[in-house]
Amino acid sequence: MLTRPALEIAVASPSGAGAARVGGADRVELCAGLELGGLTPSQALVEQAVDTGIPVHVLIRCRPGGFTYDGDEVALMVREAVTVLDAGARGVVVGALTAEGGLDGEAVSRLVTAARTVREDTEITFHRAVDHATDPVGLVAELAGLGIDRVLSSGGAANAADGAATLARLLDVAGPVQVMAGGGVRIEDLPALAAVGVHAIHLSAKRPVLAHLTGGVPLGVADEQGSAGVSHYTTDQALVATARRALEDWASRSR
Repeated sequence: MLTRPALEIAVASPSGAGAARVGGADRVELCAGLELGGLTPSQALVEQAVDTGIPVHVLIRCRPGGFTYDGDEVALMVREAVTVLDAGARGVVVGALTAEGGLDGEAVSRLVTAARTVREDTEITFHRAVDHATDPVGLVAELAGLGIDRVLSSGGAANAADGAATLARLLDVAGPVQVMAGGGVRIEDLPALAAVGVHAIHLSAKRPVLAHLTGGVPLGVADEQGSAGVSHYTTDQALVATARRALEDWASRSR
């Protein structure tokens, strides 16, 4: 009997975490700066998201702009991982690449060791840095040896549905590492992604929030977007619930 993949929702606020919980998500990936591809959130943000009661996995990414880090940046992310786990996070989401596009095993090992020092059962996901690697399949084959539990990938495509063939190849080499599909996922994509055999599906389930500008000059990208009507995005509880139903319906039809 087939069971549905787990449903993970990317959120950027405590209210988003709460909406994901009520909508039926199994867990959330919490970050700040979704518009920048996601950055490490503050300790207070982690604490309030944890207070909603849903399992919280926190993105550890100290800056936008690629996944190759120097020693100071790795040291910062090690401290960030410890901080968010002390704040109650269930897991962390990490990743690092070499300048040549391979797996930076040393950086990832430091992050894994730090996380498991805080709590041995910390769940560790390798994020979509995998989709920027020169050989995503080869990289995933190395993850089990580093203690990674899960990898998030679009199969190297802008939309995970378009990367389904590569996701299937990742499943072939991942061993004990779970494969989670994510990236540009739409509700209508869910049955096809589930049929690939992925262990989980990750989506943002977001809706735009209109700007309420009172004048002045833009202070950044969000304000520039706001001038066009949208200031930021928030988690849509109804979309989360629709995604949950779609996966349950797929599982029911597949029995």
